[in-house]
Amino acid sequence: MNNEGVDKSKRQFLTSALTVVGAVGTGYLAVPFLAQMQPSVKAMAAGAPVEVDISKMEPGQLLRVAWRGKPVWILNRTPEVLATLKTLEGELRDPLSEESIQPANAKNPIRSIKPEIFVAVGLCTHLGCSPTFRPEIAPADLGSKWQGGFFCPCHGSWFDLAGRVYRGVPAPTNLEIPPYRYVTDTQLIIGEPTVEASA
Repeated sequence: MNNEGVDKSKRQFLTSALTVVGAVGTGYLAVPFLAQMQPSVKAMAAGAPVEVDISKMEPGQLLRVAWRGKPVWILNRTPEVLATLKTLEGELRDPLSEESIQPANAKNPIRSIKPEIFVAVGLCTHLGCSPTFRPEIAPADLGSKWQGGFFCPCHGSWFDLAGRVYRGVPAPTNLEIPPYRYVTDTQLIIGEPTVEASA
């Protein structure tokens, strides 16, 4: 075989060009595979903190938001509700929240940073059902001991309006309080603890 008529510089150029095109093509093929390994925007948002405007909340109103795929309740408690909470301690399994999950700044009888605003994960601590908000006093189906709260119809667990569990029901602990902080008096962020709570 005679190589005398072969232009070696053209051959090297074509080999280099083909290598570059091949590398670029491989990169384009690899991008979708690498991208699918990254968490989706929706998945990243599900774990991200949630900012909530509570400026328009009426007394007694319950606001529901989602955080990390869980329902979170924000309740604007009235002075009457706060007064009632003090009278229930003898009916509760863990009135001082010794066995429950909450940030340090919400480990108090009202389980909140500000007395009137209650924030809790809206899942029963028994099997994870979502209790219903029942603010009425002594309804016929719950009886005279009911002073308003959250009732889990799945297995009958009772929680007061501070998310504290009653004695003698299936739920073992109080409702979970997520980490949260106030940005202003009317804006809070769920999923970020206060500086004091994280210190």
